[in-house]
Amino acid sequence: MKLSQFKFTLPKEQIALYPHSIWHEFENEQGEKEMFRITRRDECRLMVLHRKSQTIDMYKRDAEGNPIEGEYLEFRNIIDYFDEGDTFIFNDTKVFPARLYGTKEKTDAQIEVFLLRELNEEMRLWDVLVEPARKIRIGNKLFFDQSGAMVAEVIDNTTSRGRTLRFLYDCPHDEFKRELFALGEAPLPRYIVDSRKSHHGTEQDMEDFQCIYATNEGAVTAPATGLHFSRELMKRMEIRGINSAFITLHCGLGCFHSIEVEDLTKHKMDSEQMIISSMACEIVNAAKQAGHHICAVGTSVVKATETAVGTDGMLKEYEGWTNKFIFPPYDFGLADTMVANFYHPYSTLLMETAAFGGYDLVMEAYDLAVNNGYMFGCFGDALLIVND
Repeated sequence: MKLSQFKFTLPKEQIALYPHSIWHEFENEQGEKEMFRITRRDECRLMVLHRKSQTIDMYKRDAEGNPIEGEYLEFRNIIDYFDEGDTFIFNDTKVFPARLYGTKEKTDAQIEVFLLRELNEEMRLWDVLVEPARKIRIGNKLFFDQSGAMVAEVIDNTTSRGRTLRFLYDCPHDEFKRELFALGEAPLPRYIVDSRKSHHGTEQDMEDFQCIYATNEGAVTAPATGLHFSRELMKRMEIRGINSAFITLHCGLGCFHSIEVEDLTKHKMDSEQMIISSMACEIVNAAKQAGHHICAVGTSVVKATETAVGTDGMLKEYEGWTNKFIFPPYDFGLADTMVANFYHPYSTLLMETAAFGGYDLVMEAYDLAVNNGYMFGCFGDALLIVND
């Protein structure tokens, strides 16, 4: 397929800058009115695509099964599409506070440093991105706190914006990581940071940008579809007898990179580290062999499971890296159901969703989403693709 086939017009006001929330007004001590926000993860909208019947659900239904115009499905209604024994696969990667702000030695220029991954624990080496990159050269020192205790030296260039930093912080590694992360903030996508009134993150952002089941630290962006699951919804799924399996794929920034080629076969994805345990395989394969639905939660789970699925359609243990790029047409080997978000035009995440749900049906759903005010992006609304 071609890049141009994934073009659509997305109104700026339909790009979610916060998760689905309830806003309350209160009066502060100075008598001024302020707003505070309560996150409601599982109350965003849900659209449902039926692959075989080529139909789309947007509305709740009455007792007779007729759609109730104007009453949109909510994400927590997802449970109504599954039965006992069906299994959800979640990505349990944990986001760390990867965005830091430092000052350059001598000039005091403010520099944004985005931590990508730790290269060497003993030497405190990190692979990072810097902005503005033109100001940062090998040998420069960056200071990250008022006391001057957290200092890093640039020791190498990697890409146009990439650098290798050595942190000059002499202490046990656990203490170093704790102090470093205390200076960081949630690695919200650039389109969110640049669109908010305040360009700096908050403690609430770190909570909002983390799945409730996140366990294994290593992601620099959240597996966003998982952000919709609340503790209450997970408990309801457990009570219904729906199984949960957890795999790990440490999400990188590759999904935000622009595609520079029209022919999608020529695009190369960044590699991401992934782990699929024997326990996850046992849960998923038992459910599949019993004829139950396997639901992949998000594009990262689809990427990981399609990397590790065998020719027999069973999930295999895996520890390594993947740079799999999925776009139409593609024959999926494991999951028969998928949950996704609504993504930006030209996004590799949209391409993977279109491969799973069928290009024509998914693009029809996106047209409906735009025309009906659905929200897009990491904090946007959700799309369930079922195989009926």
